[in-house]
Amino acid sequence: MSYAHLVGVGQTACGKFAEATVASLALAALDAALADAAAAQPQAGEPQIEAIFFANALSGLLSGQECVRGQVALRHTRHGGIPVINVENACASGSSALLLARQAILAGSHETVAVVGAEKMSDPDRSRPLRALAGAADAELTRELPEGHSVFMDSYAQRARRRIDQHGWTARDIALVAAKNRRHAQANELAQYRTPLSVEQVLQSRMIAEPLTLPMCSPIGDGAAALVLSANPRPGSVAVRASALSATGGSARGSVAQRAAQLAREQCGLAASEVDVIEVHDATASAELEAYEHLGLAPEGEGNLLAREGFTSLGGALPINTGGGLLARGHPVGATGVLQIVELVEQLRGRAGARQVQPLPRLALAHNAGGFLEGDNAVAVVTVLERLRS
Repeated sequence: MSYAHLVGVGQTACGKFAEATVASLALAALDAALADAAAAQPQAGEPQIEAIFFANALSGLLSGQECVRGQVALRHTRHGGIPVINVENACASGSSALLLARQAILAGSHETVAVVGAEKMSDPDRSRPLRALAGAADAELTRELPEGHSVFMDSYAQRARRRIDQHGWTARDIALVAAKNRRHAQANELAQYRTPLSVEQVLQSRMIAEPLTLPMCSPIGDGAAALVLSANPRPGSVAVRASALSATGGSARGSVAQRAAQLAREQCGLAASEVDVIEVHDATASAELEAYEHLGLAPEGEGNLLAREGFTSLGGALPINTGGGLLARGHPVGATGVLQIVELVEQLRGRAGARQVQPLPRLALAHNAGGFLEGDNAVAVVTVLERLRS
């Protein structure tokens, strides 16, 4: 069977970088991914990429740069002139770009391509990124929001309260996730937040939207990540076994994440419970618990039990968000889906250091979601990766 192979990965640190630009972040990540691919096969040198799939969600609203974001970011580099396909799909932009890149490889349109996700979100005016993020929901419903308000935190909080009322979740269950991801991020030198927090510290932090405190909510920040995909594997390559996207709307049953997971299973025959390590879209700590249920790891309303049991912690049965997730690694939205894949590739290659899953994993899954419509994410992408046997 033919695959698109991940032959190189790279990323920048995540955080708030006053002097950084989308261009500087993107180039740093892409250069790192190309160097990684070259190191795997020195005699072949750096792969020659034929196209770049460039993921960015917010530059149009934050800087006014629309339409040709990737071309603008890379035009003065050695990558200038390479075909660029710009991808904007809310917080799922990065995984959507990977889906398109994989399709290009499998269709035979290109032999080697790059995926770059980059976002510059931090701003002296902290209300600007929140206003920009509101554009990932129905604008008719968010137009009158008060200044500095987050429609996403409100929506996730509402869903969390519903599970508290209907299924017996507690604020402590949600805090367990935030504390776990902070603990994982301690071993990730590129994470935005590496200081550990106890469950009690999470619970006692400033309330954002009941029951979500500040550490339960993903931060505003900057960052970039890149992937090199090829039809031809190199040593240490990771195969993209599935890449499936679903959107809200229509008459299909289930959540958008459930439908994406089912499509991914149809592509590769694997369920989330059959992989060894997972990245989920923890825009809030409660969203991670929901993702456990949407991916079929727990029945509806029982995702909290996995957190209580330590099932998803490093050393547990199925580690999730080993690099800290969105909550601690950071959430530069256009780069997030790509950052998830970088983390999983590092795990599959055995290069994750103190956060390495043991025994060495062979299969991995990423769940990346974006936007908010009708009480659900507007889009979800599920990707399945496999470390090929030598």
